[in-house]
Amino acid sequence: MAIQARKILFVQEFLRVADDEIVTKLESLLRIERKKKIEAELHPMTLKEFNEIIDKSEEDIKYGRVTDASELLNQIDT
Repeated sequence: MAIQARKILFVQEFLRVADDEIVTKLESLLRIERKKKIEAELHPMTLKEFNEIIDKSEEDIKYGRVTDASELLNQIDT
């Protein structure tokens, strides 16, 4: 069964839950599992990666590949 179909079935089942304790436990489980997933994907960058990002940024500035903050705000407004 595809993930989207499973999610729909889960939501339907969740909406039938009338016990506050079960809802609280499911909320807690969701928070814990999301946090685990995020923490597993995070990792500190190396000094080399950091310096490469700085070099790329300086090159972007040098060649005009930047957008001024006020210009960006104007684009958002329009």
